[in-house]
Amino acid sequence: MNKTYKKTKKYSANNEIPKEIWAVSAKDALKYFDVGKDTGLQKSEIKKRRNKFGSNALKKIQGKSFWQIFIDQFRSLVIGILAVAAVFSFVFGQWIEGIAVSVAIILNALIGFFTEYKAQRSMDALRKLGQITARVRRDGKVCEIPADQLVVGDIVILESGDIVTADLRLAEANKLQADESPLTGESVPVGKQIEKVESDVPLAERCNMLYKGTFVTRGSGEGVVTATGMDTELGTISKLVEEAEEELTPLEQRLNRLGRSLIWITLTLAGAVTVLGIIRGKEVLLMVESGVALAVAAIPEGLPIVATVALARGMLRMAKRNALINRLASVETLGATNIICTDKTGTLTENKMTVSEVVYPSHKIQIKKNKRPEKAQFLRDGNPFKPEKNSKFTEILKAGVLCNNASLHKRNDSEGVGDPVEVALLSAGAQADLYREEILKDLPEVREEAFDPATKMMATFHKQDNNFLVEVKGAPESVLNVCTRIRQNSEDKNMNKQVQSQWIEESKKLAENGLRILAVAQKTADSSQQDPYQDLTFLGLVGLYDPPRKGMDNTIESCRKAGIRVIMVTGDHPETARKVASAVNLTGEKSLNVVMGKDLDKPDNVSENIQRTWLQTPVFSRVSPVQKLNLIDLHQKNNSVVAMTGDGINDAPALKKADIGIAMGKRGTQVAKEASDMILKDDAFSTIEVAIEQGRIIFKNIRKFILFLLSGNVSEILIIALASLMNWSLPLLPLQILFLNLVLDVFPALALGVGEGNPDIMKQPPRNIQEPVLTRSHWMFIVGYSVIIALTVLTAFYLSDVWLGLEGIPAVTVSFLTLAFARLWHVFNMRDAKTGIIRNEVMRNPFVWGAIVLCIVLILSVLFIPVLSKVIQTANPGLQGWGLIIVMSLIPWLIGQVLKETEIDRI
Repeated sequence: MNKTYKKTKKYSANNEIPKEIWAVSAKDALKYFDVGKDTGLQKSEIKKRRNKFGSNALKKIQGKSFWQIFIDQFRSLVIGILAVAAVFSFVFGQWIEGIAVSVAIILNALIGFFTEYKAQRSMDALRKLGQITARVRRDGKVCEIPADQLVVGDIVILESGDIVTADLRLAEANKLQADESPLTGESVPVGKQIEKVESDVPLAERCNMLYKGTFVTRGSGEGVVTATGMDTELGTISKLVEEAEEELTPLEQRLNRLGRSLIWITLTLAGAVTVLGIIRGKEVLLMVESGVALAVAAIPEGLPIVATVALARGMLRMAKRNALINRLASVETLGATNIICTDKTGTLTENKMTVSEVVYPSHKIQIKKNKRPEKAQFLRDGNPFKPEKNSKFTEILKAGVLCNNASLHKRNDSEGVGDPVEVALLSAGAQADLYREEILKDLPEVREEAFDPATKMMATFHKQDNNFLVEVKGAPESVLNVCTRIRQNSEDKNMNKQVQSQWIEESKKLAENGLRILAVAQKTADSSQQDPYQDLTFLGLVGLYDPPRKGMDNTIESCRKAGIRVIMVTGDHPETARKVASAVNLTGEKSLNVVMGKDLDKPDNVSENIQRTWLQTPVFSRVSPVQKLNLIDLHQKNNSVVAMTGDGINDAPALKKADIGIAMGKRGTQVAKEASDMILKDDAFSTIEVAIEQGRIIFKNIRKFILFLLSGNVSEILIIALASLMNWSLPLLPLQILFLNLVLDVFPALALGVGEGNPDIMKQPPRNIQEPVLTRSHWMFIVGYSVIIALTVLTAFYLSDVWLGLEGIPAVTVSFLTLAFARLWHVFNMRDAKTGIIRNEVMRNPFVWGAIVLCIVLILSVLFIPVLSKVIQTANPGLQGWGLIIVMSLIPWLIGQVLKETEIDRI
């Protein structure tokens, strides 16, 4: 049934929103929500509406609750093995051992619980840093707010590349198209307009609506929020979708595979040791408990937890340095990155655009900032002048102000909301007392032809008496190509190829000074539907200066030392790109080869010689989104790990194709941010370097605690296995092994996992992305140190009997304490090769020292606290015993330091 709204009620807290809001006119829709398109909501209304409709957020997938995390700790294989040991103890009447193992189960669960809970809290905090924003008009001013703060009735302003953050009824649409495939499955972008449609049309045909979760692919527009959060169309769908299981990262998958392999290997070894001991006549219960304890000790159950903590802490550390990671898998890839394809504007430069030169026939104007930024000095051919007395100059500024989508924060401000180039044009106009809102009163905008990367131009139509004034700006070669006339003095003259070439040469000269160049043109049209890019009159050139970021040359030099090549990929003029590349010392050489994007074909379509040339080229200019894909493909086929920066909707394919897609947090579109693996909050290239450094540190930290865990755990197996083979009494008791496993496999490992890393890590080449977590040399490290620790402990056990005459519990205590302290000092063998014995990343890690102090206290507690001593079965070994323990426990550390200094151990 068709439904029309002849009389539209105004919004009130008691009214229900019309379900078919698309069936009313834009004017009536605004009237219903009691909001003006040019003013937006008043602050007093916002709270009322949020209270009625709630937050603009979909129901979040709930993470594990406090109790879920705790209960999950009892579902692991480790706990099952411990439970078997406890049952055996109780069956054989060993009540103390049974109770002790039960306590071990609880302690193991508590340690796992607190580490996982902390990791989840860290990840939750990280997600809050990456909120999507929306541009709205409130109290007559354009501002940017978190998308979840939108309320029904808000006026939202959208441009190409923006993600739609609520359901909207359009009130303005300029060549607007939207990708609605997330809702409708339709892959082709849908054109939008503001006229009302029939009430019973399906969602895919509601051409005056935009829906949450879709995104703008072209044009610009404004709309009033009609639904938020779970009341949106996307919210309705999300109610029907079951929670999907979160995928593990490649690193987590590899660690899980490693853990599963070790479980079966160690269970086999533990079973063999148990059977061998029983055959040799040892007590059955003792050997069963020892086998179980060995299995538990050797299984690195802390791997996934410690890895998650290391990743979470590293990602938070990156976030504090302005790098937000969207995907955990990116952290692993970051450490292997060896090519960075970066944009120029705002990444290598400060993104503080200012209009510095305006050139038109016969004159050149310079604009110089004074100490007061709102007041500039205007120089014509080197002499001061007042802009209001020069109609040709003000005509160019006026065109830049009108052909514009940005807005200034304040009337005479140099900062605003929108594209930095357009903000700079508004600021230059304001310095000459040309304000967009005032000019629009006499020349209201009736149409906008949004900027198109294909044409490299933008146009706006303005009502002027009985005609329309068309203002155009864009790349010089594009604008000059569609100009048939040029304004000289007081008349328009025909533009021929010679004059056109002269102005293209003039734009090159300006670009050689590092300026970004725009050409400005205009015409008068009879209709607002005319093609804006025909028969234009050229007005002049505008040069904008964006200074290189301070310290960029040092940052790029650091990347070179780290084995990372930096390649500039920009849509700007080749001479501008060359100038900036030289200023930041992109290659370390004076001469720079620049390749134009039009020459950048698919790698398979060109010869190997051309491919080699491109592989060595440091600067690519006038590059289109498709050509970026070709460049990424070329380097990936050359076995490089490529990071690519981008900010526009057209950059999304390149960001997805790159091994690491990096979106700009300030100027980047929401679509680019969603497609990326990492977001730079400050748009600075130096932040990429920081992120790569942290990626390397995180992976290396994970590798270090794995090496520490396995070399310590395998040594315990060797101790029991060798003692059984030699038919010795057990040098370690089951509860002692469990105790060391609980203490030493958690605190030192966690400390290594959250270390700040080697400050010289960026002086090393990137690792091969195909390299496993543990290479052959790492396994040699594990086996070698395990043997050293095991032999040290067995020697201490033997000497305590032969040399000190200790037997039974005192002798076992010597081997127990020797192993405990040997493994504790072993943490210092985790330092990088070529670092000093004292000055290295492990020594500088405060968490390591905290872990050592805590472990020493816990170890001594089971020796000197009677109750614990009785349970763990320890006794004071005496002064000589302590001397033996200290000397023998230091041997693995001493050997390790010698191996480090001789570089035999390069881990």
